[in-house]
Amino acid sequence: MKIVVGLGNPGPNYKDTRHNVGFMVVEELARRHSVERQEQKFDAIIAHTHINQEKVLLIKPLTYMNLSGRAVQAVVRFFKADLDELMIIYDDMDLPVGTLRLRPQGGTGGHKGLMSIQQSLGTQDFPRLRIGIGRPHYHDPVDWVLSKFQREEKELITAAINQAADAIESWVNQGLDQAMNTYNQ
Repeated sequence: MKIVVGLGNPGPNYKDTRHNVGFMVVEELARRHSVERQEQKFDAIIAHTHINQEKVLLIKPLTYMNLSGRAVQAVVRFFKADLDELMIIYDDMDLPVGTLRLRPQGGTGGHKGLMSIQQSLGTQDFPRLRIGIGRPHYHDPVDWVLSKFQREEKELITAAINQAADAIESWVNQGLDQAMNTYNQ
């Protein structure tokens, strides 16, 4: 079983914001693969599906970004998942809009959602997929991550969401090394 967690903030005010690209990828995967069952449990929305023959849980924490670890830890503990079966998808200001980076582990880069997860799990040793949202030039970083993509960025981010979903499918089917070789730009 694989657990795919897309980070974001719940509610209509945050829909389609830069901070919610993780939610967008999970939603794209749910669109592509028939969801067998959906439930709200462990401060998260959990969609049960399969990618090929592999059972996959698509998770959207409802704790808001900075407390994402609470939901992730509860899901991992309940399903007794190994951390190499977990994939965290989140936004990264240090990458240009639409750029993808898969990694088997790493630091937080200052991302508060990832900090919460690492603190809750007690390790940084779990796979993650970063999606570039660009760095603000004249904006406060908090305002930037909570802003929507500009018109000229929408095509790039739509392609990145689709490519990120492809990368997750590759990870599920062929493993992390193959997915990194194919999708890291």
